[in-house]
Amino acid sequence: MKKLIQLQGFSQYDDGIQPPYRNSACGPTTIYVILKYLFGQDIAKDVNTLYRLLGTTKIGLFRWKLIKNLQHYLGTDYIVKKCSLKQALKQIDEGRPVAAKFDKYFTFHWKTKPTFKYHWVPLIGYEILDGELFLIVHDNGGINRESQIRKVPYGKNYKVLSFVKIEPRNSEWGI
Repeated sequence: MKKLIQLQGFSQYDDGIQPPYRNSACGPTTIYVILKYLFGQDIAKDVNTLYRLLGTTKIGLFRWKLIKNLQHYLGTDYIVKKCSLKQALKQIDEGRPVAAKFDKYFTFHWKTKPTFKYHWVPLIGYEILDGELFLIVHDNGGINRESQIRKVPYGKNYKVLSFVKIEPRNSEWGI
């Protein structure tokens, strides 16, 4: 079983992103990609604007800050909220990407070896192979490398993962 949302990824190291922001721009880049997919370029703005608007710091974007500031930006017609894996997969089934955060430091799992140590990515799909769940993400690129789709095992990463959904308050969704 496989579900995948086709969207355009973006690199947090793109030339259009201010150099001091690049190393910690994974959160704003993730939100940029999701907003651009859901609403178009006008609402997505650009990564530099989102970096400031969301309250990103040199060490990254805290989940609580993302939720608070993005909720304020989008207004009351949308719900921006932490969600469970089950809810995140339901969002994918309904055609909405989810912001996924890998964080081994602030979850106090220093000895684990997750796919990413501290990184936000757009969750765009999932696949179940031989009873194992794999999450499909855009990795937000690297220095001199565009964002690429990666399949990461949930079982290896579940201790450090959290999800943030963006969904309409009403049941009518126009994508």
